Amino acid sequence: MAHHDGTAAPRRIGLIGCGDVSAVHFEAIRDVEGLQIVGVADVDPSARERAAQATGVPAFATTAELLEAVSPDAVHVTTPHAEHVEPVVTALDAGVHVLMEKPLASTLAGGERLVAAAQAAAPRGVKLGVCFQNRYNRPSQQLHALLASGELGAVRGAWASVVWTRTADYYRAKPWRGTWAGSGGGLLINQAIHTLDLVQWMLGGVESVDGHVATRRFGDLIEVEDTAELLLTHPGGITTSFYATLTAPQHRPVEIELDCEKAYVLLRGGLEGTLTVRWADGRVDSWGERQLTSGGRSYWGVSHELLIRDFYERLEEPEPFWISPAEAMVSLRVLKEAYAASGLSAQAG
Repeated sequence: MAHHDGTAAPRRIGLIGCGDVSAVHFEAIRDVEGLQIVGVADVDPSARERAAQATGVPAFATTAELLEAVSPDAVHVTTPHAEHVEPVVTALDAGVHVLMEKPLASTLAGGERLVAAAQAAAPRGVKLGVCFQNRYNRPSQQLHALLASGELGAVRGAWASVVWTRTADYYRAKPWRGTWAGSGGGLLINQAIHTLDLVQWMLGGVESVDGHVATRRFGDLIEVEDTAELLLTHPGGITTSFYATLTAPQHRPVEIELDCEKAYVLLRGGLEGTLTVRWADGRVDSWGERQLTSGGRSYWGVSHELLIRDFYERLEEPEPFWISPAEAMVSLRVLKEAYAASGLSAQAG
């Protein structure tokens, strides 16, 4: 679609789910050229009212109403975990592209529904992408490229940690976060999933999971876990020792370490993210993160916007977006297997 002067008309974007992370999407839609927000939807009247006032676009209670009223080209789905599947399926069925927040779904069955819905939509050229934006961090991309090139030699093993802090108020503010029904899990599905995704992306998937989850600090407040320790086995028998907790006094940087034949590699996440490669011959190489240009996204870093920009730049390509539902199922399966190993499969779905 083009204007009379030859410039492309902006893509019309709807946003479904006006909670915390929607702010990141609103900013990116505003900042990426060629995108225009045309409507918002939320089941909560006060949330959609706030979003409508902030954006100046009409607000709706349901996905179907938004699609019918404003005919968007694409929607961003930023609802709570248990409310991911229906809006995505509704939009794909209507021929509307979808970019959704992680996790893919709160249950494995929900995830499988989205994989099937995306496959059914693909022949019509309709795309579904999932926000695992840490894959766009510069140190992550550099490490993936080094692994792919073979320069590091064989990987002998890996370690990863997500040692963060949360407060009781975090769960009180959004009670769904602490329930199996609302979230599908705790720390693993909400916070550590990004690091699980990076590890599986770097090391070629996950073949088996052993581990245990526990609620160490917030047991009087939440049903789900705040601490986890896992052993992941990757193709070729490489293992990752994985530890995550929300009980620390302050956030530590996310860490992924790889013991390779020709180097020891340390990836540190966060705003000051770095990749350090200590080669066996004594050389040390390091790469830093891109610098932020705006304040609003500082908590999440710049990579959300990079992913959103890339999603729209690739829309005309014939193949699925590279962070597809099938890709997002890997981390969902890993954490659900950890719950099953801890005797929680009935609650976790």
